[in-house]
Amino acid sequence: MPDPINGRGGAPRNSAMQVAASALTAQQSRMRIIAENIANAESTARTAGGEPYRRQVPVFEARRLDGAMGVSLAEVRPDQREFRRDYDPSHPAADADGYVLRPNVDTLIEAMDMREAQRAYEANLNVIETARSMESRTLDILKR
Repeated sequence: MPDPINGRGGAPRNSAMQVAASALTAQQSRMRIIAENIANAESTARTAGGEPYRRQVPVFEARRLDGAMGVSLAEVRPDQREFRRDYDPSHPAADADGYVLRPNVDTLIEAMDMREAQRAYEANLNVIETARSMESRTLDILKR
């Protein structure tokens, strides 16, 4: 995967950039998981009485980055909350009582989570831009 800081392979140049780059990658993964949840919010089981899509939840962990602490996606866990139940005996996925299980995805919560992930992503981009600017100014001062 290309380095989010300079678009080429290799490690970020300083610890502030390393931490922000790790957070960018983590938030990118989070947004991908949220998008999957939204895309499957109305899916049903393929067989009568089967389980539908189960909401996925990203779990992050701190990781050491050359003396600084960054973040990474540790795992993706299924949300264990109950599925929604709708009465629709004509639906192919209905159980013997006529109920269809629907995913445990609330699109409003997913939309709020997506917005939060986008803001975190933007904040980390700002950290990288600020670090680049500081590095550039430092080099300009040293050249004099």
